[in-house]
Amino acid sequence: MYSFLTTENWADYELVDSGNFEKLERFGQYYVARPEPQAIWDKHLPEQEWQRLANAVFTRDKGSQEKGQWKLKKGMPEQWFINYTYNGLKLRFRLGLSSFKHVGLFPEQDANWKFIYDTTKKLKTPQPKVLNMFAYTGAATLAAKAAGADVTHLDSIKQVNFWARDNMEASNLDNVRWIVEDAMKYARREVKRGNKYNGIILDPPSYGRGPNGEKWQLEDELNEMIKLCREMLDGTDYFLLINLYSMGFSAMVLDNLMRGTFGEMVQNEELGELYLLDGGKRKLPLGTFFRFSSVGR
Repeated sequence: MYSFLTTENWADYELVDSGNFEKLERFGQYYVARPEPQAIWDKHLPEQEWQRLANAVFTRDKGSQEKGQWKLKKGMPEQWFINYTYNGLKLRFRLGLSSFKHVGLFPEQDANWKFIYDTTKKLKTPQPKVLNMFAYTGAATLAAKAAGADVTHLDSIKQVNFWARDNMEASNLDNVRWIVEDAMKYARREVKRGNKYNGIILDPPSYGRGPNGEKWQLEDELNEMIKLCREMLDGTDYFLLINLYSMGFSAMVLDNLMRGTFGEMVQNEELGELYLLDGGKRKLPLGTFFRFSSVGR
């Protein structure tokens, strides 16, 4: 089933407007304006309204596509917390203004967090084992943990794992296994050990580096990573979710990879796109996903 999924019913988040390669978002009580390469249309709100609302504005450094500076209005903190609730799930996230325009959370992942929480609860295995790779600040990790899973959280950046731990503590959760390592190295080792997981979550970047300089290039590495996941995924009681934010990568790429690798394990599948709906009713595309499970929803 091909789906277009968006973030819904989240009191602490809103995509206020988008356009002219920017987006204006509300996280809790604070408004943040930052670049968005997909927003090629015109803004819905006038520029004066953006300037009035935005507590923090990100501007790229000259000659850089990634790094930049935040300009803050008086009273705008560099870190703050927001809440997230869904069907008994209660999480709390620490946000912060990074030099790469990020704030520590990708709100379009709301639909995937709900899938992880609901599906983990339906697995038959008591305290199912879930592996979250490229796990960032841990929202998906915490959704699985809150549903009763034994979770391994893996990211190659130590500071990001510390951030995820802060989110765990703020959400009144505990006992997550934290690993700072290159994802491919870890997956190969787990396959050699014969270790199995009931759930695997992946949100790989287009490119990146491991803690020891290991190179990750999505188009070069993804096929092998998916094959390793096939070896790690339990054969009877399972789910797998992969999300890609890479302009130019169709969801059909994931469809081909998943069906070719997992075969008859692909049940109750769903693939498609994640988007955010702004105040002008424009749909901002923010990634493709493929997910399947042995238990449905």
